[in-house]
Amino acid sequence: MTNNHRLRRLTTEEATHLWTVRHHHSRTGPCAEVLSLYAEGSKVPLRLMFQEGEGRFVGEAHMATGYVSTTGGRPLNLREPGTVRKLIDAAHAAGLLPGTGETDGWPVYEAVAGTEA
Repeated sequence: MTNNHRLRRLTTEEATHLWTVRHHHSRTGPCAEVLSLYAEGSKVPLRLMFQEGEGRFVGEAHMATGYVSTTGGRPLNLREPGTVRKLIDAAHAAGLLPGTGETDGWPVYEAVAGTEA
């Protein structure tokens, strides 16, 4: 059995990042997939929150845990290092890294989904 909640390491030209994906259940709102990125040396992680909503789908209810998608959009597997690398690049471009706390992940999804093969 694998540990899906372990921190994984991904090294880019800019930094080394530790990352993990979790499915979050809320008592008062919809489910969410959460991609947490910890840039080496940063004290604040970036948590990209992909909350389920109209036209926005997250794992478990509509597809496997770890996936996010929009109506007509490409599903992204947040457990794939290549996908996480693209999300890191998009987060850097948006000024969200090295770490800005919790933020909506859907704008980063939109930046990546158009380039996902």
